Amino acid sequence: MISVDEALTALFALVEPLDAEIVPLAQANGRVLARPVAARRDQPPFAASAMDGYAVIDGSGPFTVIGESAAGHGFGGAVGLGEAVRIFTGAPVPGGANRVIIQEDVTRDGDTITLRENMDTAPYIRPAGGDFAAGAEIAPPRLLRPSDLAMLAAMNVSEVPVTRRPTVAIIATGDELVMPGEDPGPDQIIASNAVGLAAMVAETGGLPRVLPIARDNAPSLRTAFEIAQGADLIVTIGGASVGDHDLVAPVAEALGMERAFYKIAMRPGKPLMAGRIGQSAMIGLPGNPVSSLVCGTIFVLPMLRAMLGLGEHPAPRQRAELAVDIGPNGPREHYMRARLTHEGIAPFERQDSSLLSVLGDANALLIRPVKDGTRRSGDAVEYVPI
Repeated sequence: MISVDEALTALFALVEPLDAEIVPLAQANGRVLARPVAARRDQPPFAASAMDGYAVIDGSGPFTVIGESAAGHGFGGAVGLGEAVRIFTGAPVPGGANRVIIQEDVTRDGDTITLRENMDTAPYIRPAGGDFAAGAEIAPPRLLRPSDLAMLAAMNVSEVPVTRRPTVAIIATGDELVMPGEDPGPDQIIASNAVGLAAMVAETGGLPRVLPIARDNAPSLRTAFEIAQGADLIVTIGGASVGDHDLVAPVAEALGMERAFYKIAMRPGKPLMAGRIGQSAMIGLPGNPVSSLVCGTIFVLPMLRAMLGLGEHPAPRQRAELAVDIGPNGPREHYMRARLTHEGIAPFERQDSSLLSVLGDANALLIRPVKDGTRRSGDAVEYVPI
């Protein structure tokens, strides 16, 4: 068995960042910027008023109002000594003016304004290019958020180079499985793992393809692998152990899979394998529901992020204080389903890898290192948010 860290190193060696594609700005949210993008103009493109008031050359007044500047309709002339232009927030500051006096500090009588005592002394002018200048770049890799799209729009960028979304073929295996909505036989269960994994893949930026269930025979598995051809990543669920019906490894190897490893010193998820088959990376997950989804979090999602160009990083870890005492851990790194609250983090009492109800109530995987000793309430531990 290899460690979780060794497995991640091997998995990252199976993938690389994908090529870029151009998408409309409106479709770029949640995508990963693949190349630098430069602003096509200054922002703001002109000196602009930060408040409603009057644009003047700094002085004591009184001032004669000679015009108006509004957003989208600037004043065409310049301001001289003793003159003022009524101005609104976001409007261009007329030539010559070096200050905007806010309207609360002004008394107006017809076209004449006088200034109040103890007035605000701030200039209230946003300089041209004060936010960013033409040529300023947003650098990759960057997971684009709504605020990034707003900035790109202000930069006058209408199309964005983003990393292509990885296609992930998901193959559930086993004679005991039927798809959700079907009527299972007396010895069958519902194929839940593929649904959860597909949602995880889509949430991380991949394009999941849930294939028909592969039965526990070589021809059915070969057909599934043929359908999966062309995917960036093939994920199999179940059939990765060494039982009489665990055929994924021998079938994949017969099709040319180059195995990178088999078995990991972790709980849950020991029977996990990976390699390459054709042009696709492949990872074989355990069939137990919790094992499958935990391994998806710890291994599949970091692979996707690497393919998206976000770097080779393990699942992000955080620290919290234990809310309860816990006993020692054994020889495998344990990812315990846990609940993070204001009092700290506490693992659930039941940790069986078949219990989806426990995983559904969990919001964290509490990480117990190999042979970690007894921990007391208040001790700091690491966890992965889920």
